[in-house]
Amino acid sequence: MPDLSSWLPVLHTGRWFSQLPLALSDGLLAMATVRHLATGEALFLRGNPPCGLYALVKGSVRISGLGGRQGEAREAVLTLLEPPNWFGEISVFDGSPRTHDAHAAEPSTLLQLPQPSLTAWLAQHPEHWRELGLLMSDKLRIAFVAMEELALLPAPQRLARRLVKMAEGYGQWRESQQSRRVIDVSQEQLSMMLGISRQTTNQILKDLQERQMLRVHRGEVEIVDLHALRTACQ
Repeated sequence: MPDLSSWLPVLHTGRWFSQLPLALSDGLLAMATVRHLATGEALFLRGNPPCGLYALVKGSVRISGLGGRQGEAREAVLTLLEPPNWFGEISVFDGSPRTHDAHAAEPSTLLQLPQPSLTAWLAQHPEHWRELGLLMSDKLRIAFVAMEELALLPAPQRLARRLVKMAEGYGQWRESQQSRRVIDVSQEQLSMMLGISRQTTNQILKDLQERQMLRVHRGEVEIVDLHALRTACQ
């Protein structure tokens, strides 16, 4: 078993992992292997066979997909995952191929729970499938909210809401009041996540900066007034 003690403090900042029964958390760590990815390296691609469950403990991972006519395909970024995010559970449940691409957005470290080891362990401890189900249902709630926002809200409000969610770790942290001041996201990545043009993204960010809610830096957004940014979401 690899020494994962250095990553336990990161894992325990997460709401899901910190609430697991000890038998499950110990079981997950016992089968975990460490993966290191360079910037741009693929973790898995759409259509790849299931490869287990992952915990991101350092860096960030871009979840995306390609669409459009051959030769004119465009990337749609669904989200940028940051520690202590767990992901990949859909293929654990249905055993089907991956639905999207996952690439390291920067040098990243992950814990991988291989599919055969995880499913074999759960077959022996079926009472713990529920916790995996809670992990998946949490993602489903986030996805439904994002779909609703895309259909009903104007771009400025959607962008402000996305920044607030990213600053708050999409609600994945154990401490509900915890927030991040600096978000490692570029204007291009934001535009792809929200399905709006780079120019529109730039205009919205400039307006929020002029209203002293945030500061835009190269490759990152600094939240100056999170309360005011929350108000701009409404």
